Amino acid sequence: MLRKVIRAASIGNFVEWFDFALYGFLATEIATNFFPSNDATAGLLKTFAAFAVAFALRPIGGAYFGALGDRIGRKRTLAVTILLMAGSTVALGILPNYATIGIAAPILLVLIRCVQGFSTGGEYAGACAFVLEHSRTDKRAWYSSFLPVSTFTAFGAAAIVSFACSGMLGSASMTEWGWRIPFLIAAPLGVCGFYIRQKLDETPDFRQVADNETVASAPVREALRSHGRSMAKLGLFICTTALSFYMFTTYMTTYLKVTAGHNASTTLLSNVLALLFAAALCPVVGRLSDRFGRRMTMFTAAGLLVAGGLPAFLLAGSSGLTMAVTGQLLLAFGTVSCNVVTAVMLVELFPTRVRYTASALTYNIAYAVFGGTAPFIATFLIGATGDPLAPAYYLVIASVIALVAACRIPETSRRALSAPDPVSHPGAISS
Repeated sequence: MLRKVIRAASIGNFVEWFDFALYGFLATEIATNFFPSNDATAGLLKTFAAFAVAFALRPIGGAYFGALGDRIGRKRTLAVTILLMAGSTVALGILPNYATIGIAAPILLVLIRCVQGFSTGGEYAGACAFVLEHSRTDKRAWYSSFLPVSTFTAFGAAAIVSFACSGMLGSASMTEWGWRIPFLIAAPLGVCGFYIRQKLDETPDFRQVADNETVASAPVREALRSHGRSMAKLGLFICTTALSFYMFTTYMTTYLKVTAGHNASTTLLSNVLALLFAAALCPVVGRLSDRFGRRMTMFTAAGLLVAGGLPAFLLAGSSGLTMAVTGQLLLAFGTVSCNVVTAVMLVELFPTRVRYTASALTYNIAYAVFGGTAPFIATFLIGATGDPLAPAYYLVIASVIALVAACRIPETSRRALSAPDPVSHPGAISS
């Protein structure tokens, strides 16, 4: 049953991040088709601005689907989010470009991105709750680590698919129409994910709340009133999770090509190797987190980014495939550690009756502020300062803030998820 639960949660997560990854990998082609400009940097900035717009809708989606998930259950809510995500991704793949319908093209692009952001707002936090509310206490981080595995795998698959299409079709055809093909792949993936999720049972923890008739009537208000401080503390840490994640997965491709001057093959190969390494590293970090605790994992994650952020960009910006891979692998350690501990903390820090809402709001607000804006701000900082290492300084500063926030978050690794408030019941150990 647990394997089926992890598979169901992971496939929806894969669809979510596959779409977002494609948008980053195909940013140049999207800029040409929807934001034509004589200035290539200006076109990229507009494309990344549309990328960021989707994140502005994520907190709204988190509030809506989080409250829905806390009232009607995780399973039914996650079935809706995956259909919305897959449908909007396919819509992007068939959207006419600027040359065909003029200004309506970028407007519709932004609207589609808004739908994607809205549906995504309810996906990740719900998937984490769905997995961990089925899991054993002593292996929660390991079980939840498979969600980041699907995330990094999705980025690797998106890189391979987009560059394979480019290699087979050629630059001109890829820019003209070939960029649409990867987005259309989301349709069968979404249908498959929906089917798998429909076959699973609701989580034991939510069933217990529903059977006892203690479902929250106003989850958003209750989450903010009773758990606002915990949400704020965890949110400060997740800001670095979001920033490091998008620096590693989305912006690094642009950095390698535009700033460092690597060719397409070097960029692709180094990026795929780094993503596969990150995916393989996730369960290892999960095991370590289960053994040494969440606070130690958070301290280690933030410390790795503080120490490794600048060297990672220096190495990635050097010539040659080896340096490009080494720089990305160095960044992967801190990024993976942040993502793995975030997945489990989203669930452990909040009680069942408002868990979906509190975690979705916390996660998506942080990702809206620091994740969606990461490629835009990184590109802007380099353009404004002329320093190719400006994004690294930005990441290091955010990681210092995360280190401070981690000092204020309690240890939760052995607390019972079914307790009325896991943080208020330090002695409650679940089976």
